[in-house]
Amino acid sequence: MSDTTEKTASSHITNFLRNIINEDLEQGTNEPRHWRGAPGTYTEQMEGPVDEAKVRLRFPPEPNGYLHIGHAKSICINFGLAKDYQGRCHMRFDDTNPVKEDQEYVDSILGSVNWLGFDWKDDKEINYYFASDYFDYMYEIAEHLIKIGCAYVDEQSADEIRENRGTLKSPGVNSPYRDRSPEENLRIFREMREGKHPEGSMVVRSKIDMASRNINLRDPAIYRIRFAEHHRTGNKWCIYPMYTFAHPLEDVLENITHSICTLEFEDQRAFYNWATERSVPITRAPLFEKAAAYIGELAGKDFEAQKPFMEAAVKFKWKLGQTADERKVFEILTAIKEDPAKLSAETAKTVLDAVSANPAVFTPLLQDVLSQTVKANYFLLPHQYEFNRLNLTYVVMSKRKLIALVKEGLVDGWDDPRMPTLVGLRRRGYSPEAIRLFCERIGVSKQTGAWIDYSVLEGALREVLDAQADRRIAVQDPIKLVIDNYPEDQTEEVETPNHPQHPERGSRSLMFSKELWIERSDFSENPPKGYRRLTLATAEKPAIPVRLRHAYVVEATSVEKDADGKVVTVHAKYYPETRSGSAGANNVKTKAAIHWLSCKEALPAEIRLYDRLFSVPKPDSGEEDFRTLINKDSKTVCKSYVEPSLKLAKPEDRFQFERNGYYVADQKDFSADNLVFNLAVALKDSFGK
Repeated sequence: MSDTTEKTASSHITNFLRNIINEDLEQGTNEPRHWRGAPGTYTEQMEGPVDEAKVRLRFPPEPNGYLHIGHAKSICINFGLAKDYQGRCHMRFDDTNPVKEDQEYVDSILGSVNWLGFDWKDDKEINYYFASDYFDYMYEIAEHLIKIGCAYVDEQSADEIRENRGTLKSPGVNSPYRDRSPEENLRIFREMREGKHPEGSMVVRSKIDMASRNINLRDPAIYRIRFAEHHRTGNKWCIYPMYTFAHPLEDVLENITHSICTLEFEDQRAFYNWATERSVPITRAPLFEKAAAYIGELAGKDFEAQKPFMEAAVKFKWKLGQTADERKVFEILTAIKEDPAKLSAETAKTVLDAVSANPAVFTPLLQDVLSQTVKANYFLLPHQYEFNRLNLTYVVMSKRKLIALVKEGLVDGWDDPRMPTLVGLRRRGYSPEAIRLFCERIGVSKQTGAWIDYSVLEGALREVLDAQADRRIAVQDPIKLVIDNYPEDQTEEVETPNHPQHPERGSRSLMFSKELWIERSDFSENPPKGYRRLTLATAEKPAIPVRLRHAYVVEATSVEKDADGKVVTVHAKYYPETRSGSAGANNVKTKAAIHWLSCKEALPAEIRLYDRLFSVPKPDSGEEDFRTLINKDSKTVCKSYVEPSLKLAKPEDRFQFERNGYYVADQKDFSADNLVFNLAVALKDSFGK
C-alpha cells in the first residue's frame, strides 16, 4: 500500500471492511488487474493498462423505488472507501426486472447520490453502468453453464418448484427435468430466447445441490421468460437473468474487488461465489487458460511437486459440483481425507489428469486451490462482504410499505419531509454533511439486531446546522404585543448578529415599533410553576418583566380576547432606559428574553412543523398494521411571520429560527412571494413530551 493510501486510510476510524482492504492491498490480492476503461471480459480488459485503481467498489441499486436513509449508509461506505483508497466506485443499476423499473427512479437515485457529495466520474473515468449493458455476456455465460452440465431448463410450475425446494429440515427433490442432456437444454434455452415458449412455462436453473443445507443453493433459477418492454433494451429480449445470477456477473465484468452489501445477502454469498467461479472460462479466459496450462504441466511433474496441490484439493473438495467428472474427483479426495495414506503419485495423477482433461468444470475448486498454492485470488474474482443494515426507530424502510404510504395518500409523496427517503430528508432540511456525519457515527460492523434511535440522526443535523445556519427571527404562533407607552409613530433599528459565534458573518437590522408579534407561548395568564416569560400581575404576584431580545425590557399590563375567550393581544409597558447595550440595560432585572417582530415589517409565512411519522419506535415490527401507528401530529401547518430578510432566501436555504429550531426554505413551494419553511429539527429533542 502506498504512503498516500496508508495515510488517507489511517485517518479514519478502522472497521472490519478497512481491515480487509488493507490486508488485500498488502498481499496484492487483486493485482495485477487490467482495465480498458469499460467493463468486459478479461480478454477485453487485457487490451488496457494495469488498473491504477487498487480498489473498485460499486453502489448497485435496483431502479424500482426511491433511496432511503439505509441506502445512504451503503452509499457512504462504498463511495467513501473508494475515495479514501484512491480507487473507484461504480454507479450501477441492477435493472434485470423490466416490470418494476422506471426512468423516474433512475433520475432520482442519481440525484440523491450526487446530493450526498459523491460522483461516479472524474477527469479519467466515467463509471456509470446498467446490468442491462451486460445481457449479451450473461446469455453467453448461461449457455456455457448449460454446455458443461451446470444448468438446465426446468418446466415445472412455480408452485411445483417451490414445493420441491424442501425446507430447512428436509432436502429438496430433484426436478424431473434435471438430467436432460446439455444439447436438449441448449436447444430449449435458445427457443426461450426466440420467444417460442409462454411466460412462466419454464425457467433455467443452476445445477448445484438440492440437498444443500443452504436453501439458496438448491438449484436456484438464473433465467426466466418475461414478455415486457425494458426501459433501456426495449423488446430485444424476452428472457431476463435473475438478480442473484446477474449481480455477481456484473461485479466480475466491472473488475470489482470488494462487493459490499448488507447482511441479508450473507446466505447468498455461496451462490455469488458459484456464479463468479463457474463463469471463469468466459469472464476470465486468459487466466483460465493459464490455469489449464499450469495443471497440464503439473500433471507431468513428480509427486513432490504435485503434493501441495493435492493437499489443498482435499481441503477444498467441497467446492466440487455434481458433474460426472467432479463426482469422480470428489470420491478420490474424500478417500484421501478419510485415509491420508491414499495420497500417492497414482491418486495425484488420476486427479490431475481429470482436471486437465476438462478444466472448465473445475473452476470453483481451482479458484481456492490455486489461490492457496500459487497466487492469492488466482482468477482475480470479486469477493462479497456483508455489513449490518441500518435499523432506525420511528420509520419504515420496507420498499413495499413506503410505496403503500405514497399510493394510499398517507403522506404527501416520496419527498414528504416525514419520509425516510433521501428526497424526503432533503426537503425536510437535512444537509449532505449531516447525513454523512450520521453514517460515520453509526459505524460499520456485522452486529445484528441493533437499533439506532432517530434522535441520533437529528443530533447529527443539529451539530452541522449549529455551525452552518445563520440566525433569523420567525414568530411561529403569533399574538400581538402592543407597547402602550411607546410613541405611536416612532421606530428604531436594532442590530442583531447573523451568527453569534461567527461575527465575521456580520449582522442585519430589525425594526422596533409600538406593535410587535411575539410567540403565543411567551405569554401566559395562568403560568405553570417555573414560568419566566410574560404574565399579568395578580394579587399574589407582580407581573414578570421580560427582555425583548436586542431591545427593551417590557412588562405585561392587560390583554384583549376574541369571542371565544382566546388572547389575541397583550398590552405592555416598556422601560426606555433598558435598551440593550445602553448604560441602563440592567436597571430592570429579567429572567428571560423573548424574540419579536415589528408588525409593520414582518412578512407572512407558512411554517410546516414536522415530527416523527410514527408514534412507536418499531412500526415495522409486524405486530400491528403500520398504517394504524402513524403519528397524527406528525405535520402541523402554522400561519406565521418572519423577518423581511427571509424574502431574499432561496429554496433549500437553511436557518436557525431563534429559540424555535432549524428550518429550511421549502424546495418546491418557497418563493419570494410565497414564504414556506419546513422545520428540519428542533433545538433539542422534545419528541413525546
